[in-house]
Amino acid sequence: MEGSSSVSNFFTFLCCMLFFFLSLNSISALDNLRANQTLIDGSIIVSDGGHFELGFISPGRSTNRYVGIWYKKTMKKAIVWIANRESPLSTTSGILKLDSKGSLIILNGSDVVWSSNYSTSVNNPVVQLLDSGNLVIRDENDNGTENYLWQSFDTPGNTLLPGYKLGWNLETGIERYLSSWISEDDPSPGEYTYHINRSGFPQLILRKGSALDFRPGPWNGVHFSGTPNSKPDLIYKYDFISNNKELYYHYEVVNSSVAMRRILDSLGNIQTWTWTEKSESWQLYFTAQRDECDRYALCGAYGSCDINSSPACACLDGFEPKSEKEWETANWLRGCVRKVKLSCAEGDGFVKHSGLILPYTQRSWFDKNMSLDDCKRVCLKNCSCTAYASTDIRGGGRGCLLWFNELIDMREHKEDGQDLYI
Repeated sequence: MEGSSSVSNFFTFLCCMLFFFLSLNSISALDNLRANQTLIDGSIIVSDGGHFELGFISPGRSTNRYVGIWYKKTMKKAIVWIANRESPLSTTSGILKLDSKGSLIILNGSDVVWSSNYSTSVNNPVVQLLDSGNLVIRDENDNGTENYLWQSFDTPGNTLLPGYKLGWNLETGIERYLSSWISEDDPSPGEYTYHINRSGFPQLILRKGSALDFRPGPWNGVHFSGTPNSKPDLIYKYDFISNNKELYYHYEVVNSSVAMRRILDSLGNIQTWTWTEKSESWQLYFTAQRDECDRYALCGAYGSCDINSSPACACLDGFEPKSEKEWETANWLRGCVRKVKLSCAEGDGFVKHSGLILPYTQRSWFDKNMSLDDCKRVCLKNCSCTAYASTDIRGGGRGCLLWFNELIDMREHKEDGQDLYI
């Protein structure tokens, strides 16, 4: 009996030691990994407030394995970030590890298939999943948000979460932009990208490959002029930050009981979805693209689109179709030309067009401190200047935005459009 008891005690001791050893090196259900700890397929880490989980996952009908982050409290796993988008694992033997230098790596056996590529070593690195959905690497003794060594919010996929900065860190040169998945089953980068174009007056643009596909319009101090359906409300609020250090768009959820995510899907649709505990399902909140008039440059130069008119495209006052024959067949791409050429002499003036989504601003110039009268005088002095408008519609309008090329991609929106002086 004593021998049997000794064997039993020894077996118990071995089990405890094995469990203790594994707990040092493989973590499940905590919110972080420390140096040389690992996360195996089937284990997860959970953000402190229980909003997000991180682990290995297979999106859609795929059998490939990826390290991803998803909303925890939703019934269907809504994936918001994937590390190894272009390097999937074909087995469930993958390992996620934080090495002693502070780099997060995904291993397939002894082969590194993905790395966070952090180059500067720290003494006590830790990788932590925050309740915002951001995965951060930091020094264990430094919780400062400005001192993150690496963060997933700097390497986004197809999802924009509340608090995420879509745009540029002008000091480091980091650009944060969205890129679509190939399909619901394949998170590899697809055809579409959504980012802030810094040329001229900054604006959000959606590209399909290298071609411009959709433009929400320039920021007017209140919202992006081309997406009046996305105004801040009781559910969420947003802002556009532009200074010497940063240039970005971000939004925040006002009601903490609502989960929100904005997705650039594989077809190029920019959709915002909300999850409420009452409905227990994802509901489409709004889509940035509303109708045919949101197709970039549908009506060509100096043409304006009005979805409530038939045909939708029309030339601005003082302009006529460049090709009347093409215009009659609803081929508007060549746009419109002036009925009377400018003389660039005394007597030239401006026609005010109200209720317009402002034109594409890549070849533009702006000064946020100028008055609208000064803006007019500057435009008149330059023969290349084609139009001007305020950069900010608040308080009756302020700032100066000048165009120096053909005016492209305008649409009518009487309630939320701006005044454009051509």
